[in-house]
Amino acid sequence: MRLKELLKNENIILDDKKIELLEDFTSLLHEWNKIHNLTGARTIDAIYKNIIDSLYPMTFIKEPKNILDVGTGAGFPGFILAIIFDKAEVVLCEPLKKRVSFLKYTAISLGLDNIKVEAVRVESLKDYKFELISSRAVTNTDMLLNLTKNISNDLTCYLFYKGERVFDEIEDVKNQLDYDIVQKNKRNYLYIKSSK
Repeated sequence: MRLKELLKNENIILDDKKIELLEDFTSLLHEWNKIHNLTGARTIDAIYKNIIDSLYPMTFIKEPKNILDVGTGAGFPGFILAIIFDKAEVVLCEPLKKRVSFLKYTAISLGLDNIKVEAVRVESLKDYKFELISSRAVTNTDMLLNLTKNISNDLTCYLFYKGERVFDEIEDVKNQLDYDIVQKNKRNYLYIKSSK
């Protein structure tokens, strides 16, 4: 249970069931990635690093009722958040077919019925309103806010996993935002609070 120790070092304390699910996710991604090239995280340790990156915000956000993850890719951060926030309905928005196949297969294999995979671009989503919208390495902040404006409301918070350009991106956003930037290593977690 090396993952358990790594999480503990980051002050992320999870029950054994959730750690087991994260380990199972890691094994499946590692196997699929050998054939389908889903992510640059090629080793178990690299996958663990991405899991920790995905989970770190749980140290400063509260559990939402529902989550949209834009451009989930191989599962970071949306699939990982779905394991942890298991009472939340989680929609993973991913247009690439091989990644969609992996996400659907893994959700079924792990028995996660709080996950729905939408094989579309985010601007095609309708009939949803989300309490938390997350995204990692998809596009700039202003574009993400524009792409998701039809599926957000005054209660929506945003969690964007960003690099060093986040400070320039925030300046480019036209609206006044109430936000925090939490820095960890080379990651900037941009947490935009709801307007209510």
